[in-house]
Amino acid sequence: MRPSPDRVREMVFNWLQQDIVASRCLDLFAGTGALGLESLSRGADSCDFVDSNPATIKRLRLQAEKLQSDRHNLYMAEAISWLKSCAATFDIIFLDPPFRQGLIELCLSCILDQQLLHPNGRIYVETEKEFMPTQDWLIMKQKQTGQVQSLLLNRQL
Repeated sequence: MRPSPDRVREMVFNWLQQDIVASRCLDLFAGTGALGLESLSRGADSCDFVDSNPATIKRLRLQAEKLQSDRHNLYMAEAISWLKSCAATFDIIFLDPPFRQGLIELCLSCILDQQLLHPNGRIYVETEKEFMPTQDWLIMKQKQTGQVQSLLLNRQL
């Protein structure tokens, strides 16, 4: 797990401030759950957390109980399989997988194939600096910090 630094989370939520209230969010590769929990604290209607690590899900469950949240769902699952079986549509997707494993490309492809992103939805991607999305995606915001790149994407219509 490598949680997003506070300054990066602040930037992300500055980018999303007009979109977060009343949104349905997905925190894929949830890890610490910082992005999804922050979205709930800023007025998102709900957030689904997906992670394949049982200890991570347990920590997220305890954190959500501490915050007395009833607007979340926790899924212990491998991300690509979960995306392929998902029937929901999300307004905001947080996508921060392990680097250099080709997971972003697979996730973005699944999100398109399964139509998981609302037409005006956003995807926040945290990835290695070399990554560039396919032409299916419009880069709305982009920032590089060291070896990490932050992107805010929307579907190219």
